[in-house]
Amino acid sequence: MDIRILSADRGVGWISEGFGLFRLNPLIWILISLIYLTISGIISLIPFIGPSALTLIQPVLSAGLMAGCRALDKGGELRIEHLFEGFQRGTQALLTVGLLTLAAYLGIGVLGIAVFLILGAVSAGVGFLGGGFPNFSTPIGALPDFGGMLMGGLIFVALFVPITMATWFAPALIWFRGLPALEAMKQSFIGCWRNILPFLLYGLAILILAFLALIPFGLGLLILGPTLVGSVYVAYQDIFPVDER
Repeated sequence: MDIRILSADRGVGWISEGFGLFRLNPLIWILISLIYLTISGIISLIPFIGPSALTLIQPVLSAGLMAGCRALDKGGELRIEHLFEGFQRGTQALLTVGLLTLAAYLGIGVLGIAVFLILGAVSAGVGFLGGGFPNFSTPIGALPDFGGMLMGGLIFVALFVPITMATWFAPALIWFRGLPALEAMKQSFIGCWRNILPFLLYGLAILILAFLALIPFGLGLLILGPTLVGSVYVAYQDIFPVDER
């Protein structure tokens, strides 16, 4: 598959052009955002399975949003129904991406707990060999040292980032190209990796914008959210030549 390698400044361009898609129909974008947040909130409240179910259907909803972006890009209209178009085709592959993502997150969680316990055991052992028993009389005394916790956090980030890279473009690749789940995740990862510089600049810009969006009671997120959706579509168009099925 042909994957373009772009200059670093394109990371900012994705955001500005994503905002351009938002400006084409801001009212419908905001309504879609509110519906999406409502659905997410309701599903998250389901005991035990809520967050997992949300992760599972996330790629399906994302594919619908990509379809909405394509409609605007081609001069058509954005409709609220676009949010649910992922349930009309390619649903199995999209759900598979969600299932694999969920499995990866669970794996990271188990690994994180294991690392935390190991670091705690090592800390206790060092304290014992150093001439005394570690103090477990307080919760703080039962925790590993800061360096160990920092190492655990770095390990978590190192594992989380590749998952994000593998899922970033997967819904678009499934929806527009009909790729199977694993192939879509593979190509998404490669596309992100080959364009790591624009993605670094993109991520930094998003962090700044997210901070600014939170200032007016979080209302800015109703603009930033659709802008980010549009930016994913623009980046997909940039990195992967358009090839609709």
